[in-house]
Amino acid sequence: MAGHSQFKNIMHRKGRQDSVRSKMFSKLAREITVAAKTGLPDPAMNARLRLAIQNAKAQSMPKDNIERAVKKASGAEGENYEEVRYEGYGPGGVAVIVEALTDNRNRTASSVRSTFSKAGGALGETGSVSFSFDRVGEITYKLSVGDANAVMEAAIDAGAEDVTTDEDGHTIICGFEDIGEVSKALEDKLGEAETVKAIWKAQNTVPVDEDKAQSLMKLIDTLEDDDDVQNVYSNFEVSDEVMAKLSA
Repeated sequence: MAGHSQFKNIMHRKGRQDSVRSKMFSKLAREITVAAKTGLPDPAMNARLRLAIQNAKAQSMPKDNIERAVKKASGAEGENYEEVRYEGYGPGGVAVIVEALTDNRNRTASSVRSTFSKAGGALGETGSVSFSFDRVGEITYKLSVGDANAVMEAAIDAGAEDVTTDEDGHTIICGFEDIGEVSKALEDKLGEAETVKAIWKAQNTVPVDEDKAQSLMKLIDTLEDDDDVQNVYSNFEVSDEVMAKLSA
């Protein structure tokens, strides 16, 4: 197992998350509603709903909001959200995958396409960049659950593929189809995870300079600000020095 992760330093700026809390709650609620609609509205019988609720709790989403999102799935007036994936290239030819939950595909497609164009990128066909990513499970824990060796041992025993430990916490990667089994085995040893989700992990990263990194981070921030967009993934890599400059 590797002890480091090339793509970790590009994913998300923690400080920014705090400033968009209500938007984050809205996205978490949408995922809960969709999860409840795709199966039974009981988390004990619906793995996707269980994970959606777990991730919402990890972000301190109020219990009332969670219950409201579950109830919304059974309401006749509730919106019908579709899962849509967009793929394209950002500045410098960097690959970008956008996952959305939308009740209006035309609106979302138009917005995402416009965002790519304004950033100097271009939207491609489905499959145009996802071939260079792996669909995997990502399970995260706070540092307080144990040291790197203890978490590594638990992850190996659980059947995980990779573990990263840094100042943000422990990140465990497993096969997409093994998410449920691995997360359950880890929960038995380490307690409830902070987050459990399926992600797109770049097979290789593309180093970019400060100018390109600034443009790409602006593109990702704009995409994340779209109410319909749930997740954004990319394969660009920036040095710690450049990241420190851009985060200052």
